[in-house]
Amino acid sequence: MSASNGTSEGDWGAAPEKLPVPPEIEDAIRTLIRWAGDDPDREGLLDTPGRVARAWKEYCQGYGSDPAQHLSRTFDEVGGYDEIVLLKDIPFQSHCEHHMAPIIGTAHIAYLPRNRVVGISKLARVLHGYARRLQVQERLTAQVADCIWHHLQPKGVAVVIEASHACMTARGVRTPGVGMTTSRMMGTFRTDERSRREVLALMGS
Repeated sequence: MSASNGTSEGDWGAAPEKLPVPPEIEDAIRTLIRWAGDDPDREGLLDTPGRVARAWKEYCQGYGSDPAQHLSRTFDEVGGYDEIVLLKDIPFQSHCEHHMAPIIGTAHIAYLPRNRVVGISKLARVLHGYARRLQVQERLTAQVADCIWHHLQPKGVAVVIEASHACMTARGVRTPGVGMTTSRMMGTFRTDERSRREVLALMGS
């Protein structure tokens, strides 16, 4: 078993502490409310600037840590297991860097171990570490795959992400029900067609 670096993994599901919000941040949110056409001084909106600021601190928790830390502890005793490891249907939320609108989706993450594996929850933590930043789906897919590839050094990595983007469904072209799929294949999943077909079939893609 490889040694851990001792860094706390953090709880991605927990709300941040009730952080003090700088006045300029609250003022900026009040300005946005006025520009949208409402009155930030009416009763229902009085506490909104602070709530919005803290919400965005939570949405962007991923900037506060390195997702690769979750792959620092691995296990060598796998009983000779050398087949695909897949964590599928991992729900995630992110925000589009172009409009700061929600991206809501599901990820499937697989790797073909060389001689060590990682706890399965760590794959989800890597995903959330990158998702909780301002993102584009293509980069998110690549970041998750590259992180696993470089830090676990497996024979292959496959990441498929399916998501809905509010910047398309709720504004602009306003086309609800549309999903976007991105994938990144590395190692044997990229070079060997049979392995690629196998992992995609297991993902249900």
